Amino acid sequence: MFKTYKRLLKSIGKYKTASLLAPATIAFEVVMEVIIPLLMAKLIDNGVNKGDMSYILRIGAILAGCCIISLCGGVLSGRFAAVASAGFGANLRHDMYKNIQTFSFSNIDKFSTASIVTRLTTDVTRVTDAYQMMIRTAIRGPLMMIFSFVMAFNIHPTLTLVYLAVAPLLAVGLLFIAKTVHPVFVRVFKRYDTLNRVVQENLRGIRVVKSFVREDHEREKFNTVSDDIYKDFTTAEKRLALNAPMMQLSVNTCLLVIAWFGSKYIVNSGGTAMTTGQLVSLTSYTMQILMSLIMLSFVFVMMTISRASSERIYEILEEKSDIVSPDNGICDIPDGSVQFENVSFSYSEKAEKPVLDCINLDIKSGETIGIIGMTGSAKTSLVQLIPRLYDTTKGIVKVGGIDVRDYDLEALRDEVSMVLQKNLLFSGTIKENLRWGNENASDEELERVCRLACADEFIREFSDGYDSHIEQGGANVSGGQKQRLCIARALLKKPKILILDDSTSAVDTHTDAKIRKALAEETPDTTKIIIAQRVASVEDADRIIVMNDGKVEAFGSHNELLANNEMYRNVYESQMKGSGSVA
Repeated sequence: MFKTYKRLLKSIGKYKTASLLAPATIAFEVVMEVIIPLLMAKLIDNGVNKGDMSYILRIGAILAGCCIISLCGGVLSGRFAAVASAGFGANLRHDMYKNIQTFSFSNIDKFSTASIVTRLTTDVTRVTDAYQMMIRTAIRGPLMMIFSFVMAFNIHPTLTLVYLAVAPLLAVGLLFIAKTVHPVFVRVFKRYDTLNRVVQENLRGIRVVKSFVREDHEREKFNTVSDDIYKDFTTAEKRLALNAPMMQLSVNTCLLVIAWFGSKYIVNSGGTAMTTGQLVSLTSYTMQILMSLIMLSFVFVMMTISRASSERIYEILEEKSDIVSPDNGICDIPDGSVQFENVSFSYSEKAEKPVLDCINLDIKSGETIGIIGMTGSAKTSLVQLIPRLYDTTKGIVKVGGIDVRDYDLEALRDEVSMVLQKNLLFSGTIKENLRWGNENASDEELERVCRLACADEFIREFSDGYDSHIEQGGANVSGGQKQRLCIARALLKKPKILILDDSTSAVDTHTDAKIRKALAEETPDTTKIIIAQRVASVEDADRIIVMNDGKVEAFGSHNELLANNEMYRNVYESQMKGSGSVA
């Protein structure tokens, strides 16, 4: 646990000064509050009891000064603590998000989107709330308790021993609460991940939900998770609720004992063993000590709640990408040739069989390569190894004759442009989305790549043209339009290798043919790898890879495959019959 907190505290950064000033100003407040009961005792014994008005006014003025200093210390400590905790939270979110950006696909697979969102929001909020209490209340409590105990001991050592009798009982009670509550909160925050996932799925698929009239089913799913969170929180809060009565019992018991025995001391000694003012101040110190214990118990509760969140944040901060650039990685990619040498790949070490098994391919620079195969034949898995989105389990993938693991990662991915199977656009204008490919691209360059991708024709129909707004995820454009914009964005990088992962599935065959023709004519030196379900999308390729169950079934030209590969021939004939081209 110490390792977890130590790592999190590194994110304090420039807010160290505020974090130190908060307890420093608290110390001033505590010192003044401890002096006040002592001054009150003097006021009662030497002023009120003797009727000395000048003494009363003098001590009263000192009391007022102490109160003002205490107030200023409290205000300043509150301000510094707020600044420090807010800054700490901002830095935590920044450090987590920065580390998430370095994750490889396999790292991201370990955490769900819902879990990452919860850690960046709810978990950070709980940790920063706990931190604010640590640098303020957790400092104030012990200081107040120690100073008050010393002052009370100086007044009457015997009566002060009552505090020592209560402390072990409180410690046992708090340890019991911590041991039973922490596992519940660990479970609660995992349920929060599930809740966020349910909400995200519902909002993302709201059109499907409404189309199938499944609102009641979705409500039931949400209510089930929400009820589980409610039950766990209720269990935890019931146990945490023991803290308040336990503290109140301790406070009232100590006050009763001190009032009873203090009164007897005053009456039996005629005011010589203890004065009225001393009893009043001792009662005040008792309240200060026990209120400090109550404060510490609240800190303890907050730390117990935030402990699970701290561990979840720590997991994100300490997760290291398993795909990193080598030291002095190669930055110059000679050409767009690609070689697979005895490549096998699995997404998990525990997998019973590899996703890709013993792949050997030699793709020349500038070639157009088609990839076709049944759903689940690992076509996407194959091409994801080229830009090192994943690393091979066995074997070597080479680009330009060099192992991809020897390249600087950024340099490699700049030269391998990939249009993913799931097309994604970001909220903003069309220009802003396109410039993800090249942020310095001119308007002329944008228009050129859009013409190649057959996107210019529909962009100009928009009232604002290239300045038209795109909703989050490209919700206000069709699937085909989204695909063409993504292809244009990829072309803007001017890559040596262009991978189109089923990227024209939503466009009509005429537009698909126009895009392929434009790519062949305008980017002859770029190696183009096209994954497709339609044979028509790849039949003009130089060579075609036929994938089957993670293996290369065949590799050759369209005519060669028709003559020699039954699987390819069956797919071709079934598709041609469906289009009416073959009798």
